[in-house]
Amino acid sequence: MSGIMLNLDFNGSGHDGRQMKPAGNAKHRRFVKKRRHLERRGLLNKKQNTNNFRKEGHGNNQWHKQNKRKDDSQAGAVFPKFSSGQCELSMKSSSSVQTDHGNCAAETDKESIVPSSSTSYRESTSTLQRVVPSLGNPQKYIALDCEMVGTGPKGHCSELARCSIVTYDGDVIYDKFIKPVNLVTDYRTRWSGIRKRDLYKATPFKQAQREILKILSGKVVVGHDVQNDFKVLHYSHPDCLTRDTSRMPLLNQKAGLPEDRTASLKILTKLLFNKDIQVGKKGHSSVEDAKATMELYKLVELEWERTVASKSGH
Repeated sequence: MSGIMLNLDFNGSGHDGRQMKPAGNAKHRRFVKKRRHLERRGLLNKKQNTNNFRKEGHGNNQWHKQNKRKDDSQAGAVFPKFSSGQCELSMKSSSSVQTDHGNCAAETDKESIVPSSSTSYRESTSTLQRVVPSLGNPQKYIALDCEMVGTGPKGHCSELARCSIVTYDGDVIYDKFIKPVNLVTDYRTRWSGIRKRDLYKATPFKQAQREILKILSGKVVVGHDVQNDFKVLHYSHPDCLTRDTSRMPLLNQKAGLPEDRTASLKILTKLLFNKDIQVGKKGHSSVEDAKATMELYKLVELEWERTVASKSGH
């Protein structure tokens, strides 16, 4: 029995080759060992079918993401708080801008129309606006009136003591007593309405001059015998932007006066509007006179601007 030798073959088909010690060097054995470990866990098959897995997984992920966004949007839990606030602010701002734009457009339209119910009047105005850009734009029109006092020997020199400016609609935008440069020797209260006390804290002439000329710049200035007002302001306004109601024949026609007559503001206002101004012993009011002058201009505005346009060669 001691002479019997056993020759066992474990490589047969009946045995699991994985129980055999793999051949090769240590590096190869580690590789085989890792591969077997992956096979036992079933990971090797997933690795081999990676492409199919990715395709299926991508579709599932898209579905999950879509549903997640839908759910989250309903719950309001995904988006940060400031996102909602910014959106709300943006909507409010947009709405505000649209509202403001609408209001501005309405105001612009309102300002750009000369008061009239006549269609032909509006059409004529539209035509003239191309020639006279200021026509129909109330912001371009102001009425000016100044009150003077006398300085020098016997008060023969006229100096500015009060200036009033009103808008196209008659709103007062400037009205100040002004201290003359020289000593006042005649207050002319009966006509000017100026009294000594009015000039105690009056605005110095140079300062008032700067303020007034800034307002007149680029405007159509309406006045009655307005060159006298420019003279005491030491100023010359462009003729094309000057409307002197004392030199408008059409006003005389409407009042039934000779065209070549220079009618006073008081007479024209009485005849055309049946309104009394410059009455009483308190003297004139430059605010009242400026408003009356603007009303006279508006009465013949369209015809006047046609005359200005024709003289300009249009």
